[in-house]
Amino acid sequence: MPKLFSDPEAIAEDVIRDVGTNLVVGLPLGLGKANHIVNALYARAAADRSINLTFFSALTLEKPKPNNLLERRFIGPVIDRLFGSYPDLAYADALHAGALPPNIKIIEFFFLAGRWLHVPFAQQHYISANYTHAASYLLARGLNVVTQLVARRVVDGAARYSLSCNTDTTLDILRARAEGRASFKLIGQVNSELPFMPGLGDLPGQEFSAVLDSPETDFPLFAPPAEPISDTKYAIGLHAAGLVRDGGTLQIGIGQVGDALAQGLVVRHRDNTQFHAIMKRLARGNEQLSALETGPFEKGLYGVSEMLFEAFLGLIDAGIIKRDVDGVMLHGAFFLGPKSFYRALREMPPDQLARIQMMPVSFTNELYGDEAAKRRARVDARFVNNAMMATLMGAAISDGLDDGQVVSGVGGQYNFVAQAFALAGARSLLALEATRPAGARTQSNIRWNYGHETIPRHLRDVFVTEYGVADTKGKSDADVIAAMLQVTDSRFQAELARLAKDAGKLPKNFEIPAAHRENFPERIAEALKPAREAGLLPSFPFGSDFTESEQRLIPALQVLQDAQRTPLRLPGLLWRGLFRQQDAADSECLTRLGLDKPVTLAERAYRALVSAALVRSRKD
Repeated sequence: MPKLFSDPEAIAEDVIRDVGTNLVVGLPLGLGKANHIVNALYARAAADRSINLTFFSALTLEKPKPNNLLERRFIGPVIDRLFGSYPDLAYADALHAGALPPNIKIIEFFFLAGRWLHVPFAQQHYISANYTHAASYLLARGLNVVTQLVARRVVDGAARYSLSCNTDTTLDILRARAEGRASFKLIGQVNSELPFMPGLGDLPGQEFSAVLDSPETDFPLFAPPAEPISDTKYAIGLHAAGLVRDGGTLQIGIGQVGDALAQGLVVRHRDNTQFHAIMKRLARGNEQLSALETGPFEKGLYGVSEMLFEAFLGLIDAGIIKRDVDGVMLHGAFFLGPKSFYRALREMPPDQLARIQMMPVSFTNELYGDEAAKRRARVDARFVNNAMMATLMGAAISDGLDDGQVVSGVGGQYNFVAQAFALAGARSLLALEATRPAGARTQSNIRWNYGHETIPRHLRDVFVTEYGVADTKGKSDADVIAAMLQVTDSRFQAELARLAKDAGKLPKNFEIPAAHRENFPERIAEALKPAREAGLLPSFPFGSDFTESEQRLIPALQVLQDAQRTPLRLPGLLWRGLFRQQDAADSECLTRLGLDKPVTLAERAYRALVSAALVRSRKD
């Protein structure tokens, strides 16, 4: 049985006494980090330079950090409410400050998106790795400690511990230890909010060397609130929803597109007539409409996704994810989500929870290992993941920039692209917004070329933007370019087509079909407006941890953020806000920001700007 501790410093001392002063510590991706143990080990190494400490990790979670008065007043109470006493990771603070002791290394293979841009140590020690390769890299570096947040329950008088949110790499390295290919100490920290998940991650106490279990080290789980879904993301999600076959298999990646896709599937299943109407408005005479999958889900879907998040539970509740594979309808490798998601898993009836199984990432992301069974299960698979940019010839840019800076990581994206090519009837769907703001300008996310690639063009398959679907698999370069231009924002189509023609990759007489020359944001907003007003496409389809006032403020603050990119717009907003009378709902929003009784000149200006932005957000 494991040694039990109530003090993190004591467990850190025990680890050093057992393992020695050369510590190579594996930390689970995201939610599953045992923060108190991690901080105690960090503190010991920071105080004693004879200890060499390496943390190997991914997706270090940090509380949001507001930058200005409005952000502080809006997000401050949200942070207090949702994160409460969540303990910050000391190594992250040191990294940001450039104050990491020389005997401590932090190595990650996946970043929280954009968080470590221009942080030299983090960028220099990043390992570019497929998610399924991370376990082997850990073992190759001499892994000797794994710390993990766990759930606990007593069965027949004996404690059992669930790996819960992070079976991903931990189960793979535990298998290596059982086969004699690794030797490390597994150290657990019990968390009362963590759901106890059945399956392979339900472990007996003897698998652990030590466990930290104390009310003093219990803490609220990191629970990022769902973000509102924009028209752009909804259009992408709806287009993707029209590619999912009944009786098939579904994987969804991180981000708002996943929520939009899931809600699109819910509308397709429950309000099929409305789904047809939405898709017809989005297509606007486009011939792609006839090729879509638009029927409700009679057979249902089987889910197999490295990330399990709240939208999957919404698909289960809607009767969409229900296809049975050996008693299971959904396999996942890690999870992360809002408080309501964790609560739903904790309170789910055991017979239903048993149909959701947490597995190693080698199971979800690869076909190796019982390949025949996986092939039988993963019929008509749709692997839906996000990209930042794409080239006209079908390469995807998802994790980094052309100057070498890493934004996030490859993660499982390549794994799922590879599966799409290996499985009969499967498709890889890479979703991206057609444009992005760049200061006062707008830039196309579909480029002629780019100095970095995540997925090379020889693995091109399906790209989805708010303007439609580009099927590029097995097509010639000219046909691929033509397909990509059809889902490009029309403000950039002519220049991109010219570049392709100049390179000899498109015929000189090529013209973009008329049905694709109206790719403008206003058309998307117009197409979705009836469904938005009917409540079919809510900003938060699966619930929200934001209050009603906060939900009204979010689009208004987005209006202000957009206006800041074009400073000439700010005076107009300020002028309109100064002379506007607030209704009760807007007054409540101003009170929420502490602007109901402005004192300083800055507060008066912010009050006027927010007032005008609230009006503008409702019109938009």
